[in-house]
Amino acid sequence: MIFWGMGVSQHTHGTDNVRGLIALAGLTGNFGKRGTGLHPLRGQNNVQGASDAGLIPMMYPNYQPVSDTASRSFFETLWGSHLDPKPGLTVVEIMHAIVKPESTEGKVRGLYVMGENPAMSDPNLNHSRFALASLEHLVVQDIFMTETALLADVVLPSSAWPEKIGTVTNTDRTVQLGRQALPCPGDAQPDLWIIQQIAAGLGLTWDYPTGPNGVQSVFEEMRSAMGDGFKGITWDRLETEGAVTYPCRSEKEAGQAVVFVDRFPTNSGRLKLVPTAYRGPTVEISTDFPLRLITGRVLEHWHTGTMTRRSRTLDSLSPEPIIAVSGADAEIHEINDGQFVTLKSPQGTLVARVQINETVCQGTVFLPFAFNEAAANLLTSDELDPKGKIPEFKHTPVSLTKQANHHKKT
Repeated sequence: MIFWGMGVSQHTHGTDNVRGLIALAGLTGNFGKRGTGLHPLRGQNNVQGASDAGLIPMMYPNYQPVSDTASRSFFETLWGSHLDPKPGLTVVEIMHAIVKPESTEGKVRGLYVMGENPAMSDPNLNHSRFALASLEHLVVQDIFMTETALLADVVLPSSAWPEKIGTVTNTDRTVQLGRQALPCPGDAQPDLWIIQQIAAGLGLTWDYPTGPNGVQSVFEEMRSAMGDGFKGITWDRLETEGAVTYPCRSEKEAGQAVVFVDRFPTNSGRLKLVPTAYRGPTVEISTDFPLRLITGRVLEHWHTGTMTRRSRTLDSLSPEPIIAVSGADAEIHEINDGQFVTLKSPQGTLVARVQINETVCQGTVFLPFAFNEAAANLLTSDELDPKGKIPEFKHTPVSLTKQANHHKKT
């Protein structure tokens, strides 16, 4: 069984990395039986469910390409609307379309951001923040005033996980029902209610029922769009069992824990192997930028810190950004543990404290991206994988210098 995190995919050759793992599992017979397969560890909760439901700019629900005529015809009939056959833009491409419309088919003038914090999570933040600030109109729907919300023209108060009902899907394809445990505080509203109000203002008749019945209606619509694999997962069944794994083609089935037992979802039913050739990073380290920066998470903080840094306990355990370096690199740069340093890349500069950590390889530095006071993505590049459109978060050439005017806290 092969597990991997974002360190495999967040490169300009990330798609080829994953294709190599698929080929490795396929050629060694590690598909279609228990204890085998490929398991990408998703970066956020319900990434699997969001992807299943079509929150990918080049896919409809159930991973049907927008360019496929038969798939497009199916969804046009389902939704009673004409659909554009051209793929949409990814987040990074949207930022370019705001400030450099000549590079796309049209200028993006407004943006509606829901539960996302691109002013922290996007690469090359100087560029991304400039793009967000350049919009004619920015709407942010969130539970906190995030760094992105601070740039918004309108902030819509959304609901947190325990304040709403709905489903999430794990990376193992288990669909789970989450029930509302608390009322929405203040002016906060359920996400679906907010979306319906906006739709009504645009003259659309998204007339789902109010409350939990509306969410159930959306789920049933999703089931009708997801093919045979979702037929056995009814709302009533989720309310009774709590969770069901897909593919599940009948309400009497338990759901398939193992997939690709007899065939793959290809025309031939056989695994399609895609040859790959080694491609290094787009920008190599140099004399000016001799170290490689890797960004990621720490145990205490999740994603951009929107929620975890508001937890007093978690913030006290990990209160500030730390640049992890090897002992060998600390000696070369004459840096002591706890000393402040400047990290610089072609994209930007930041200052943070050093931690000497022997789990970090020589020539590499690590910085979590949850801290706005030293936002790691000020340094990262917005170069994309040409196939998957994934930024190269896991390789940024940087330089490291001591800060003479900062001293270690006592």
